[in-house]
Order: sequence, then structure tokens, then C-alpha cells
Amino acid sequence: MSPPVKAVPNSSRFPAQVDVVVVGAGIVGVSAAYELARRGVSVALLEKGAVGAEQSSRNWGWCRQQNRDFRELPLVLHSLSRLDVLAQETGEDLGFRRTGLIYASRKQSELDTWDAWIAKAREYGVRSVMLDGSRVGEKLPSSSGKWLGGLHSPDDGHAEPALAAPVIAAAAGRLGAYVHQQCAVRGLDMQAGRVAGVWTEHGRIACSRVIVAGGAWTSLFCRHHGIDLPMAMVTGTAMHTTAGPKAFDEGVYTPFMCARPRPDGTYTLALSGRGQLDVTPQMIRYASKFWKPFKSRLPSLKIRMGRSFLRGPLALHRWQNDQTSPFELIRIMDPDPDPDLIQKAITALRAEFPMLASLQVARAWGGLIDSTPDIVPVISAVDACPGLVIAAGFSGHGFGIGPGAGWLAADLATEAKPVVDPAPYRYSRLVDGTQLDGPGMM
Repeated sequence: MSPPVKAVPNSSRFPAQVDVVVVGAGIVGVSAAYELARRGVSVALLEKGAVGAEQSSRNWGWCRQQNRDFRELPLVLHSLSRLDVLAQETGEDLGFRRTGLIYASRKQSELDTWDAWIAKAREYGVRSVMLDGSRVGEKLPSSSGKWLGGLHSPDDGHAEPALAAPVIAAAAGRLGAYVHQQCAVRGLDMQAGRVAGVWTEHGRIACSRVIVAGGAWTSLFCRHHGIDLPMAMVTGTAMHTTAGPKAFDEGVYTPFMCARPRPDGTYTLALSGRGQLDVTPQMIRYASKFWKPFKSRLPSLKIRMGRSFLRGPLALHRWQNDQTSPFELIRIMDPDPDPDLIQKAITALRAEFPMLASLQVARAWGGLIDSTPDIVPVISAVDACPGLVIAAGFSGHGFGIGPGAGWLAADLATEAKPVVDPAPYRYSRLVDGTQLDGPGMM
């Protein structure tokens, strides 16, 4: 079942030419389009389905710097600073609140890992602090058991996935961006060895730059043009509960469940690191590249073969730019949630916080999470395809990092000074034989 998402109107006119086309209207794509429009750049934001209807509305809503990979920290810090002001800039509420975030554990090894992370994170200006068991108990007084310790960030928080991408997209439209949904981009128009436009299901748009922020569909789009983009996909499960008493004020991570209270008295609930890995042509193609990051996660992943082997972003597809593309066959990727994960999550929440024992699952959904081999996104130009910028592979971190990632993608598309060092996100590291670092904190 798809989660709700705020509707965004399409622009009244379809452009013949713009400076930049943004492919994909998730949180990264809409942020790129907004920043470009804010700078006076002519931009078209094109989405095969609806704004924010795939992973950007299917995540937990967390916006965090805590326990991030250090390669991502500069970008997420910038992203949070953008979220601080976007409500004022756009005139609409994205639901962003710095409510705080607490990680709690009963394992010393986990606490040691967090302690080592925080020692280095302070160099970036992060204000997270380690908590002993008594302090965790004070922050989670309704918890059923004692905690050994925890990690707390007062600066982290959440935004509302149903609102964030649509609000930013609508604001981009008011600034002059063309916003068109139900408009799949079938491919690039290449002339004299560089981008000269895009072919859509509604016709050609001339442009000199294209940002592809298509989430799980990005690797397939790139492969259509002979660009190898190693990406793996995990289907995650998340849910909303019925309304109940407020057991805690902040987002809470434990080894058994992750939850945050919502303004209407319900909770967003999930299990960290759990999901489904489908056997598909793309998985087989990139299996060797993903063995290192995924081997430690295999016990928490269900592996199966299903419909995704033959259809969707992970299957084999060939098409011409004047033909119906795979992007038109599945307008909104809406994978089924895992009933087992739903039951385990609600059971863990009730057990850990007995005052929530009466809560039920009101709505659950699946979402396809695109990952790179080192779990760090690609936000990069592609030397072999002048005019193309990729912004994908956010590995489950895209919602909170999205406004910063969109800003950086806009910088790269217009050859402006990058807001952060783009080197950690360069595309070339995935294909030129670079010895990739292992995944950092997730």
C-alpha cells in the first residue's frame, strides 16, 4: 500500500527548451530543480509518476547527522541547514523539526562503536553525546527495561515524507521551473558526443545539461546509454501505527525497532537493516561488487526470486527513444511490505514501551532502496557523457541528505563552485578500479 503524498500541480506549458532537465522528482531531484530555479536557471523537472511517490515518501522521515558515514557528514550538515530555512523560503511546512534523536543499546560493542564515531564527528561540529544507562532511562522513562547506554543528538530530527518533496517541487514551479508528472524521460538526445536534450513520452526537450536523480531506476537509465552504474536494491518495510499516548519525544533507534512520534499521535515504525534482496539480472551483474558491503547484512535480508526478475528497474530491458520505455510501464514502484517485518516491529514496540501495547498497524508499505557498493551516493558528472550529472545511490540516507545533494547536483550541472568537496561522491570510483573503502556508519 502506497503511503500518502501531497499532490503537486503540473505546469500549464510543456517546454521546448531549457538549460537543465532534472529526471526524477524525489527529494534529491526536486531539491536540484528548486536550487536551479532559485538561481535563475531555466529548468524542467520531469517525473514518470508523481512527485515524491517512490522512496522519498516511503522512508522513516529521519533527518540525521548522527552515526553517518564521515564521507557524508559535510553534505548532511549542509542539508540540515537548508531544511532549517526551506519552510520560510517556500512558505509551506515540510514538517521539519530538530526534535533530537536517541540511539539506545544493551550491547557494549555497539556503544564502543558509537563512542569511536563521536570522537571524530566532533571535528565536523557534531554535538552528539554519549549517555550512560541512567541518562537513557531518563530520556525513555516508559521503556520496559534498563539500557546499558546510548548516543544522543539534540540537533537531529525529522521532516514529513508526505510533504517534503511536494512542497519543494511546488516552490520550484512558482519560481519558474517546469514541473511535469506522468512524463517519463525515455533517454538522452546525444549530438556531437554530448547531451543536447532528452526524449520524453511527450516529445523532445532541448537542453545542455541533465541531472538524473531517478533513485532505483537510475542504473537502468544509465545502462540504456552504455554507462555502467553498479547499484543494488533492497526492499524495505515501514509503517504507521494507530494513535496512542506519547511514549517518547524524539526519534528512537534500538536493535529491535526504530520509531518516531508523529504530530497526530501515531508513530512511524520500522526495523533497521532488515529487508528483502531480490535475485535479478542486475543483482547477478553486480554481485561481486556488492559482496563486501552486503555479506555482514545477509543474515538480516530475505533473498528471493520474483516478478522483479522480468520487470521493473532491475530487469533486462532494451528500447528505443521513440518507443514505450520501462519507466512508463511502472509509474510508481509500490513493492509489497513484508508481513513478518510488520509483526516483528509492532511486537518490539509494544514490548519495549508497554504503554503502547494497544497500538495497531494502520498502514504499511514497501520501498526500493538504491545502494552503491560503498554505501555512499554518486553525485557526479560523467566524463564519458558530457552534460550528464548523476545523483543516485543514497543507500537509505537520501531523505535527510536530499536538500544538500540537490544543491551539489545543481552546482555540478552549472559548473558553480561545489558547496562541499564532491570527490567522495565521484562516479569514476565505482568503475575505474579504485579500491573502495568499506561501508562506514549507516
